[in-house]
Amino acid sequence: MRRHELSDAQWALVSELMPPTGRPGGRWRSQRDVVNGLFWKLDTGVPWRDILAHYGPWQTIYDRFVRWRRNGLFDRLLERLHLRLDGQGQIDWDVWCVDGTNIRATQAAAAGRKGGMPMSRTIRPSAARAAALAPRSIW
Repeated sequence: MRRHELSDAQWALVSELMPPTGRPGGRWRSQRDVVNGLFWKLDTGVPWRDILAHYGPWQTIYDRFVRWRRNGLFDRLLERLHLRLDGQGQIDWDVWCVDGTNIRATQAAAAGRKGGMPMSRTIRPSAARAAALAPRSIW
C-alpha cells in the first residue's frame, strides 16, 4: 500500500457505496484504483494530466470524479463516515468541522504598493463582472 492509498479496512468501509463498474464488453479500471488516483491527485495538487500511470488514465479518474460529485457519492460517503464515528463516540458535533483553506500567492503579491490602489485607477465594470463570475472552488 502506498501513502495515498486506502487500506483494505478503509476500502471495505466505502466499497459498497461505490457505483457498479463497467458496461458489457468493456474493460473498466477498478473503482479502488480510481479512488486511490483521485486521493493522490488531490493530496499532491498535480494537474489532472500528471496523475501517475499506475492509477489509470487521467481522463478516467477525472470523468469518474465529476460523475461522482454530480450524483452525490461524496455526500453519501461522508454521511457513512459520520455515522460510524458518531457511533464510536469520536465526533463532538459542537466542534466538528472541515477546513480546506488553501491560499496561494505569487512572490509579486508580497511587493504591492503601500496604501493600496491609486485613486486614478478604477475597475472597469467588465472586469468586476468577470471576477464575480469566476469559480471559487472545485465544488
